[in-house]
This record gives sequence, C-alpha cells and structure tokens, in this order.
Amino acid sequence: MKNRKALGWGEFILGILLIIIGIYTLIKPYSTIRGVTFIYGLAALITGIIDIIFYVKLENRFGVSPVPALVGGIISIIAGLLILFNLGIGTWVIVVLFPIWFIAHCIARLAHLPFIRITSGTGNYYFTLFVNIIGLILGIMMIFDPIISFFSIGYLIGIYLIFLGIDSIVFTLNLLDSL
Repeated sequence: MKNRKALGWGEFILGILLIIIGIYTLIKPYSTIRGVTFIYGLAALITGIIDIIFYVKLENRFGVSPVPALVGGIISIIAGLLILFNLGIGTWVIVVLFPIWFIAHCIARLAHLPFIRITSGTGNYYFTLFVNIIGLILGIMMIFDPIISFFSIGYLIGIYLIFLGIDSIVFTLNLLDSL
C-alpha cells in the first residue's frame, strides 16, 4: 500500500514536470529540436568510441576481433561529428526518424490499452486511445511529407509531453483514489 502511494506521488510529480517541459517546448520549439539533435550526435560519437575500444580490446586479448565493430565504430564517430558540427543536417535526420519513433510509440501505447482500462478506468482508456490514434495519423502524415515534420516537430513534442503529463496525473489520481 505504501509503495503504491509512493508510486502515485512520483507519477504525479513526473506528470507536472512533463507538462512544464511541454509548455517550454511550445514556447521554444526550435531549441528543442537542436537539443535533441545534439544529444543524438553525442550518443553516436560515444557509441563509435566504445565500439572501437571493444574492437581493440578483443584484438589484444584474442588476436582476432569483429571487423564490423571497427567499421560501425568509425561510421558512428563520423556520423556523430557530422551531426555535432552541423546541427542543421542532424536536424533533418531527426525529422526523418522522428515520425518512425512517433508511430512505434503510439502502437506500443495502444498495446497497453487493456492494462490502462483495468488500472485507470474507462475515461483514461479513451483518452489514451484518442491521443495515440491522433499520434499515428500525425506520424503517417510526417512520413509522407517531411516538411510537415520539420516545421511541426517541436510543437508536436510539446503537445505530446503535455498530454503525457496529463495522462500521468490522471493515472495518479485514479491510483491514489483506489487506495
């Protein structure tokens, strides 16, 4: 019982933070895109370095190492540096990949609907269903017209974060109400 209450308050705080971040994203949508792009560039660079270190360690230890680790590491470093030193190109890469993530995330949330209905009730079930169907439609539209994705990605992230925050708060209120 105590763990459920702690989970509820943690989820409530998360919901408030998501709403605040969503509002900030709506106010400054382009800075959000640049921030996400920078993080992806940094992650690609670090992944490449780790792959090369893995290659070198295996070569030193066993005398043989997987060449794809070296090639993948070099490609990751090049991609990371290209993104970090030219965030414009990175932004276009993100714009192309974002709709794919958007669709995958919405499908995953739709797969959780039976659990949401049991734990949060019918109202939250229909809210989650509605938000994720809209997300699927937007994701498909962004795939067919990347320009829509480029100009709307910051706003979509902001609105989606606000909806996730509301979803977390409603889930918390239902959870705390059932205690």
